[in-house]
Amino acid sequence: MTGWSELVWGPLGIGMAEWTQLFLHFMTLSLLAVGGAITTVPDMQRFVVKEQGWLSDAEFSNCIALGQAAPGPNVMFVAVIGFSVGGMAGVLATMSGTLLPSTTLALAASRWGDKHRLSRGLRAFTAGLAPVTIGLLLATGWVLLRPVGLHWQPVLLVLGTLVLMMRTRRSPLWAIAAGALAGALGWV
Repeated sequence: MTGWSELVWGPLGIGMAEWTQLFLHFMTLSLLAVGGAITTVPDMQRFVVKEQGWLSDAEFSNCIALGQAAPGPNVMFVAVIGFSVGGMAGVLATMSGTLLPSTTLALAASRWGDKHRLSRGLRAFTAGLAPVTIGLLLATGWVLLRPVGLHWQPVLLVLGTLVLMMRTRRSPLWAIAAGALAGALGWV
């Protein structure tokens, strides 16, 4: 396959059964995405790289990096993964699988939450999701570090960022700038 055919159907030449698998898996992950789609990256990686073998670890990490660097919503990396696996049909499968359930659930939950916002149970549930989100984000960082190897510099940078964010009220832009400087100098 070359040209338009590869653009539409993808470089791997997967078929309807695989696109359905992709859609259903991303739809399931959408319902588990506490803290955003980025928190489900470890399971996306497990499915796309380990189980299906559609992408390598490095290709998967590149998809995340490209999607996060692109202007637009934070969920763009899902489209990049879909495109890398199945062309425009893969984008349709991953994005609709990610957006349909979460959007429907978010609309229903926000309406319900508005009516019950003073409920003790709802406030406790909301507060309890913070550590879950942090844990999922740490797991995402771990998965994304694996292709480049686990070295002390990135770990030190992550720990420094955690300390900065938890102990001060400094803008996260300082941590991002430190990471960019460390990368530019070749430290990470």
